[in-house]
Amino acid sequence: MSKPSDLGSLKIGSYILLPHTDQPSGEACRIIEYDTSKPGKHGAAKARIVGQGIFDGKNRPHVGPVSMQIHVPMINKKVGQIISINGDTVQVMDNESFETIDVGMVDESVEGKLENGQNVEYWVVMEHTKIMAIKNS
Repeated sequence: MSKPSDLGSLKIGSYILLPHTDQPSGEACRIIEYDTSKPGKHGAAKARIVGQGIFDGKNRPHVGPVSMQIHVPMINKKVGQIISINGDTVQVMDNESFETIDVGMVDESVEGKLENGQNVEYWVVMEHTKIMAIKNS
């Protein structure tokens, strides 16, 4: 799921779906560079952004008028407890719904630090799931 927003209303640290198309699809990215130019004699102000993919880490540049409608991903942040770790797959039980899910993606900041029984914060974005942080009990 995503919601529309103006390109000019975003800032560094915001999230956006890139590459932008007419459909609300693309890769969820965090804006790491943002620059605007002044309106010129023949056009509107432009925004130049670079987004880094949340799930793949690739940088994606984008240029467009600040009034352009873009899509911002809806990020569902949840907390769960690690039940088991099998290679690259971590099984997590959600603390609210008690459902178990298998998560294959782990943020670099917590990779190698996960243990059974730990509480973790995981994000669900556009049908992808990734463990982002270790929560202190």
